[in-house]
Amino acid sequence: MAVQQAIIAASFLVVLKKKPAILKVLSVLLLFTQTGLIYPQSVDNRSSESISKTDVCILGGSEAAFTAAIQSARMGKQVVLIAPTGHPGGMMVEGIVKDIRFGSSVVIGGITRELYRAIEAYYGRTPDFSSTNWYSKYEPSVAEQIIESFLAREKNIRIIRHTRILEHSGVHISDRKIKSINLENGETISASVFIDASIEGHLIHFAGISTETFREGIGKYGESKNGIQTTNNYRQFQVQVDPYVVPGDSSSGLIATIQSGELGKQGSPDKHIMGFCFRLCLTRRSENIIPIEKPEHYNPETYEIYRRYIAAGGQLFSPRVNRENGKTDLGSWHDLSANLYGENWEYPDGDYATQARIVQHHRDFTQGLIWFLQNDDAVDDITRKNWVGWGLCKDEFTDNGGWPRRLYIRSARRLVSACIITQHHTERSRQVRTEDPVAIAFWPPDTHHARRIVRDGYAYNEGFVFGGDDWRPFGISWRACIPKKTACTNLLTPTCVSSSYVAYGAIRILPTFMILGQSIGCAAALAVDENVAVQDLSYTTLRTKLIDAEQILTIPGDWEMRVESEK
Repeated sequence: MAVQQAIIAASFLVVLKKKPAILKVLSVLLLFTQTGLIYPQSVDNRSSESISKTDVCILGGSEAAFTAAIQSARMGKQVVLIAPTGHPGGMMVEGIVKDIRFGSSVVIGGITRELYRAIEAYYGRTPDFSSTNWYSKYEPSVAEQIIESFLAREKNIRIIRHTRILEHSGVHISDRKIKSINLENGETISASVFIDASIEGHLIHFAGISTETFREGIGKYGESKNGIQTTNNYRQFQVQVDPYVVPGDSSSGLIATIQSGELGKQGSPDKHIMGFCFRLCLTRRSENIIPIEKPEHYNPETYEIYRRYIAAGGQLFSPRVNRENGKTDLGSWHDLSANLYGENWEYPDGDYATQARIVQHHRDFTQGLIWFLQNDDAVDDITRKNWVGWGLCKDEFTDNGGWPRRLYIRSARRLVSACIITQHHTERSRQVRTEDPVAIAFWPPDTHHARRIVRDGYAYNEGFVFGGDDWRPFGISWRACIPKKTACTNLLTPTCVSSSYVAYGAIRILPTFMILGQSIGCAAALAVDENVAVQDLSYTTLRTKLIDAEQILTIPGDWEMRVESEK
């Protein structure tokens, strides 16, 4: 690994040879730490010969990873948790604040409920999980502090930070069982059971287990909302925006953020997936602000679509305080936003370098966008005034200059198992009954736009699916969290759940991932105790343990009436 780092560093120093010495060093360090191209050495600093044996090994820094680790440890298992960014907690500690809606708090139990109670207690509040209007407003740093305290209480958990599984050669599998994994820090982890709690599904992929990444289309599972969306007006452009470099001249090419290609047929399969973004935590409090600087490679033409949107009469989003201590979760703004629709399709199946490039592209674009909104003369006075003065927070993401360490990856790899959750599970009219739930998905199908193209001579966002009158909560099947037995017998996942693209849009929510993580951590511990393949674990036994752990596995019968009465 050290040799690889040296080669990469040398190649970039050639590019930087004209810069002063200190800038050379800073530039290389910035590239290595912020793009994710190279992770720092793990704090454990084990030798290359080091092999660690454990009961349960969990790979990933998601919301599900820490709840899985805690539950397995509470059941007496030795647990290794590998957190590539160094910060377990997923998007809870990377910027998202409001992912409890539609009355979903009524199915939050177990460790997830403990966490929200602790967060609310920090702010001197008491949560009301029975209310369909309750949600928690918190700062990422506070969520991280509390998550770390939860993990620290469990003496059976060892956290390995700032490293990840070796690319392509990191998994040793024999007789359909993962024996060990190799990490970039030189360490090898051997475990009885492995959990892939990443969004990217790296362990699943490197183990050779089947996954999906794209929009399947309506034909594969008989769905109506999958694939290309030609009739959707949700989060669509408010005004008509000319997409061509020379307005009205299609031969002049397309302005930035718009892709070439035909709209396609309604419901057709497509490689593009919902957009990603950074969930920035901003503030206007002068004592806590890090000003947004002009990016080194800022190109004003990148934001031409925003100029035209404003000129056509469109109103751009402005920040507002929506969390404690004068901070904001910037969200994703939707119709014309920091979501780079159509520019992330290579990410799910990309190698580490490809994924790092896409992350850096989003970072550069987002920083430049805020600079544009605060400084460009084309921005109307009201919008510019609303943006001026906002900056990153000194007390958030302190090891990364105020920037979240993770891009919000809404969808990547999805396991293909014996049970596949589809749109039909989410529908009131033809809901498929789940016989073996390990969590309740209490969110409608929610897939953001996947492309920005030209339709009828104007810019058009394509792909958003959200809600509808026919959705209802549903149980997430235990079988959707484990591979087929013919593929692997000691791997589970709470995050890459076997589902269609549109159904995954109802699963991919923070509280749901935390709930799933605890259930999968429980299942892993039981599989170790009983020395069985995960597919042979009794669901009846698992369900009993989950209920003992205060997980909620049934939908309250009066949830719809509660929602209506509290509107």
